[in-house]
Amino acid sequence: MVESTAIIPGVTLHWAPVERFKQSAVSIQFVRPMNRQEASLNALLPSVLLRGSQEHPDLRSITLRLDDLYGAAVSAMVRRIGDCQTTGLYCGFMEDRFALKGDRILEPMMDFLGELLRRPLLEDGVFREEYVESEKKNIISAIEAQRNDKRIYAAGQLLTIMCREDSFGVPRLGEKEDMAAITPGMLYAHYEKVLRESPVEVFYVGSAPMEQVAALVKKMFAGLVRSVMPMPPQTPFHDTQGTEKTEIMDVAQAKLNMGFVTPITNRQEEFTAMQVMNTVFGAGMTSKLFMNVREKLSLCYSIGSGYYGSKGILTVSAGIDADKEEVTRREIMAQLDACCRGEITPGELTSAKEAMLSSLRTLHDSPGAIEGFYGTAAISGFPMTVEEYGRRVEAVTVEQVAEAAASLRLHTVYFLKGGSQ
Repeated sequence: MVESTAIIPGVTLHWAPVERFKQSAVSIQFVRPMNRQEASLNALLPSVLLRGSQEHPDLRSITLRLDDLYGAAVSAMVRRIGDCQTTGLYCGFMEDRFALKGDRILEPMMDFLGELLRRPLLEDGVFREEYVESEKKNIISAIEAQRNDKRIYAAGQLLTIMCREDSFGVPRLGEKEDMAAITPGMLYAHYEKVLRESPVEVFYVGSAPMEQVAALVKKMFAGLVRSVMPMPPQTPFHDTQGTEKTEIMDVAQAKLNMGFVTPITNRQEEFTAMQVMNTVFGAGMTSKLFMNVREKLSLCYSIGSGYYGSKGILTVSAGIDADKEEVTRREIMAQLDACCRGEITPGELTSAKEAMLSSLRTLHDSPGAIEGFYGTAAISGFPMTVEEYGRRVEAVTVEQVAEAAASLRLHTVYFLKGGSQ
């Protein structure tokens, strides 16, 4: 069970008491509104903070400090969660009870995280230019790598087109040209704004008492002058006119991407039924799309669906021969229609539930998996524990799956195929 408490105004601690791991996990997420104006700044900030602090000014000294803390690891954390983007740090480290007698890890680790966040290395009053430019190149390379992976690129293009009036269409790492334009002064001004305005979600997984962790979090933010900007509640998809777009690139395999919308989000009772419906329809190797469109009819090389519960968006992605676009689209819609009519066998429903329950069970396998589930749920507005979610999955009926399927409406189609521009 996760307990939450306000440490100071705008800083919330989520404490998950778990004793079966040798490692603890801590994430510190500054919550920002997702928009293009600052998406790249939020993506860049934690990477630059990890390059050096006043006490540990370079990667070598940071690495040595982490080695002293029994090989702890700290990484940048940037998430897109519905209308929000988070920027911050994630840390995994050994539990105090497994350290040598007299050694402590939790308190110095939290102090070090506070150092990285609060006392960055500066040059002429702003972030060091060398570090900013280096990390910009790294993120631009990551953005370009996504473009080179045509499956990822096509999925991103679908969301960009579909959500052109919704913050969900902004890429998690921002746009390449926005990243290239960031200066050390711009980033430092944004850093001060983030510290001053952002709600902070701190998540801890481990065996330390809540009071101890809370005191360390309070110490981390002590003396910081804040005027917190409250985040508005998550909103469903901001609807616009649907569209169809075909793009031609030098690709051997065409990519068909279809975007559907539904009023069902993760903040509503029907959410679990929609998740089961997505699994029956296209998420997994026992789904209707995989078994029929790929295996039985051989219309595609790959196919699958995904449901973005924070927004009420379901997408289908298929790798196909370009001349099979029309027939593949028809068959995808036919399989959705079958779900709407409740034409779901007991085996299909059982396989979908088992796949979901198996995935839920793996959430207990590591501190990072637990943090990932609850750390995202707290910001997206998802109200259930893992256990409650599992019970609701088991209770979903064919009729509820059919009702969820019937709520879907095709909105946008994006088709990427080979040929000359």
